[in-house]
Amino acid sequence: MSPASPARDRGLARPAEPDPRRWVGLAVLCASLLIVVMDLTVLNVALPRISADLLPTSVELLWMVDVYGLVVAGLLVTASGLADRFGRRRMLLVGYAVFGAVPLLVLVVDSPPGLIALRALLGVGGALIMPSTMSMIRDLFHDARERAVALGAWAAMAAVGGGLGPIVGGLLVQTFDWHAAFLFNTPVMVVAAIAAIALLPESRGRAVRWDFPSIALSVLGMTALMYAIKGMGKDGFDDPLALTASAVAVLSLTWFVLRSLRRPEPLLDIRLLRQPELSAGLVCALVSSIAMAAIMLLLAQWMQLVENYSPIETGLRLLPLAIVSGVLSPLAPRIAAVIGARTVMVGGLAFGGVGFGVLYLGGDSMHFGLIVVSQVLVGVSMATLAIGSAVILSSVPAERSGNAAALEETSFEIGNALGVAVLGSIAAVVFRSLITAGDLAGYGVPADQVEPARESLGGALAVAEDLGARGAGLAAEAQAAFTDSLGVVGLAGGALMLAAAVVVWLLTPRGLTVEGTGH
Repeated sequence: MSPASPARDRGLARPAEPDPRRWVGLAVLCASLLIVVMDLTVLNVALPRISADLLPTSVELLWMVDVYGLVVAGLLVTASGLADRFGRRRMLLVGYAVFGAVPLLVLVVDSPPGLIALRALLGVGGALIMPSTMSMIRDLFHDARERAVALGAWAAMAAVGGGLGPIVGGLLVQTFDWHAAFLFNTPVMVVAAIAAIALLPESRGRAVRWDFPSIALSVLGMTALMYAIKGMGKDGFDDPLALTASAVAVLSLTWFVLRSLRRPEPLLDIRLLRQPELSAGLVCALVSSIAMAAIMLLLAQWMQLVENYSPIETGLRLLPLAIVSGVLSPLAPRIAAVIGARTVMVGGLAFGGVGFGVLYLGGDSMHFGLIVVSQVLVGVSMATLAIGSAVILSSVPAERSGNAAALEETSFEIGNALGVAVLGSIAAVVFRSLITAGDLAGYGVPADQVEPARESLGGALAVAEDLGARGAGLAAEAQAAFTDSLGVVGLAGGALMLAAAVVVWLLTPRGLTVEGTGH
């Protein structure tokens, strides 16, 4: 038996009779996750219309995009504790209510600060929904094999949601206006709430004594960490605000971890990380999230600013990743039953690494065929997350599934931020190195426009447009530089995923299965 089997054995005590409503209940949970994930990306295509209507500053525009993820990440641990104490279905319904009612405020919002506040409130709803969906799958599916299939469907919705967000948002914005991108949530949440009341059983985890200092430290630490990652990605590693946020995050989270380790029943049981299979699953979640966030961001820019596709056309061309992941995720448990959970997780990360490497091989001759191949391989990687999730849940007792869900969702959120910040920063550094001040002077760029032109491809194209006929050469050079930077990111992302594959191979016990038992 593997070293981790005692912990897994504790999680194998299951009621004999399966819940007859479990698969319909799963559909409700998957639909919930789909909408929450879509909200991470749906705003991107609405930003031009919002900018024209509300005239936000560049800082306000960034807050509109970032505040949702900041609030979700900051509240995940607290939301998991609330669900364990007051009931997971109850907190899920509260999340539905927030996610359905808050978008109605968009009808009266007429300023950037108001829209930022609205997005923050949506983040509260998202934080209440996300960990509850995963832990309730543990409650609905007592059989580990069925649970793995259910988690495959759940993981598929995460990938499909990321792909559908820009498409649905683009259609709504193009057909109506930017308000529709928010109002889409309301009818879906009404239906989801009715279905949840009818189909989902109530459950609780191990309710621990309220520890308000730990709650404050977790919210402050995670929010500061996400802000620091995003700030460094946008403004560099020497940005004073990002450095201050980093210090706050390190201090708060270190204090939170030490406090959790000293308490017999902590808000978040950090001791769970001692189980190597759970840590392996978290590495899968973190690195795969980094990969998906980075590739979706950079490919969306390449398609719109280099290939000149519209937002809807871009969304459609980003679907291969979502389709592959959506199709393969439910099949991953069957594959794991044949070749083993460790092989599936490691193989998925390796496929993703190769998918990133394809971008580097494209070089100056990057074309859509290579982009499709890259998306397909990264989609295979995302599909194996179902196994990572199954391993995470099987490695803990049922009453601690809320903690396990909070750890995995936190890994997803941090991975999303890191993907944009770190790999996005690599692309920015490469782009700046290829667009020099001397080159810009040769195109007749005024001195006060040099930095905006070197800041991003969008900035360079805007400067080129102002130059008229002289800007054609600058535009072509900037597009070529961005394509080159995409290739370098492919090399860096590929190396990261292959390194993660080695780590997961070393962490995962030999013979681990989705049932959580070794052979």
